[in-house]
Amino acid sequence: MRRFQTSNIPNSARGAAVAIGNFDGVHLGHQAVIDVARAQAIKSNAPLGILTFEPHPRSFFAAKFNHDLLPFRLLSAEARAHRLEKLGVKLLLELPFDQALCDLGDWEFSQKILSEAFGLSHVVVGADFCFGKGRQGNATTLCDHANTLDFDVTIADLKNYNTQVISSTNIRNALAAANPRGAAAMLGHWHRLEGLVTHGEKRGRELGYPTANISIDGLQPPAFGVYAVLVDVLTGPNLGTYHGATSIGVRPMFGENRPNCETFIFDFTGDLYGETVSIGLVDYLRGEEKFDGLGSLITQMDADCTRARSILESL
Repeated sequence: MRRFQTSNIPNSARGAAVAIGNFDGVHLGHQAVIDVARAQAIKSNAPLGILTFEPHPRSFFAAKFNHDLLPFRLLSAEARAHRLEKLGVKLLLELPFDQALCDLGDWEFSQKILSEAFGLSHVVVGADFCFGKGRQGNATTLCDHANTLDFDVTIADLKNYNTQVISSTNIRNALAAANPRGAAAMLGHWHRLEGLVTHGEKRGRELGYPTANISIDGLQPPAFGVYAVLVDVLTGPNLGTYHGATSIGVRPMFGENRPNCETFIFDFTGDLYGETVSIGLVDYLRGEEKFDGLGSLITQMDADCTRARSILESL
């Protein structure tokens, strides 16, 4: 996949059929939009692309107006890129979301970005798509602009799960409610936390449960507690998928207050420091607790791992 973080792209990348959006989570609704763009790309023998924004517009506006913003993203930019590449996206256009872009009206955005800068042949958006200064443009407006600017537009229907629209917001709500399976039903895949394995305090090793620690800074943390997980090792000599148990929280036993993600990988003896791992949340086992001693903590960890093994072996 070719990845561009600017509106200046080579001629070889022009003429793509793209889906436009933030694609936080790359959920089933996003995938439906991408599938429509894929069909158009095949029809016109054009590359399949994604046009998205970095940073997320929500982050930009929070900074602009000095608003406190709790972490809300489901995926980092890197994890989003990895997920999109798995879906066969050939071209990722990450448009810098800055004041200059924010000031563009919907016509200017269509003309200067979609037509002139990227030379797109086909654009696919969801039915709820809004764009331009003050969100003044919508999917119908985009179709009107496209008729003048000589590119095609397809509006994809929204997707539902049970009685609600599949959205990044509803997925965040499911994760906050300790419902990773509900989130997965809307995502079309396990919700994943991805990052570099870093050195921690080595407490897990001392307890007989060495963990792979990754930062979740900038991401909305799921409900604090212990999860049965699938671990994909993405780099290094130990590539593969493993079973494990993950603790997400602030470690009340040890007086921590910054959310972290620690994963014990079953039957694993390799070194993962500096490697990239992806932690897929399968089931929520229990909430975060403060135990009266290390003995009680180890007993509970034994029980957690036994239960996680049983769940994961039944997948």
